[in-house]
Amino acid sequence: MAFDNIDDACQRHRLVRVRLSQRDLENVMRMCVNPCLACGACCAFYRASFYWMEADVFTPGGAPEELTQKLNDFRLVMKGTNGSVPRCIALNGIVGRQVTCSIYERRSSVCRDFEPSWQNNSCNPDCDKARRAWGLEPMTPEFWFDDWNFPQAA
Repeated sequence: MAFDNIDDACQRHRLVRVRLSQRDLENVMRMCVNPCLACGACCAFYRASFYWMEADVFTPGGAPEELTQKLNDFRLVMKGTNGSVPRCIALNGIVGRQVTCSIYERRSSVCRDFEPSWQNNSCNPDCDKARRAWGLEPMTPEFWFDDWNFPQAA
């Protein structure tokens, strides 16, 4: 059965249509997606350095070498993260609003291993520190829902 508009559909199915303020809508949306997609603070606060063998010229599917620079004889660093105002070259979007990682499936171990606060029921002080530096409140357990398959993170 097709409906001409959402009000008809709500009435037919005995649903209550709720009008939310912009702030409430943003909070609901935050709960429906991976909270990292509305953050990105870690990608714009810490240096992302990793063992040189993680680059794609040595490991198929590894971090794109053209997005890295040599840190020392053993480590590479993601471009943009080795200065006084770090921001990873692979980070797209606005920190604290909406972000994605352009190389998410190919990101290095330092990024894969960074756990956001409360994702696995424990606080990560490094996550909290990065969020505070960007004027964001630390995450709480309510940011996460059990058994949800979130889309890719920042």
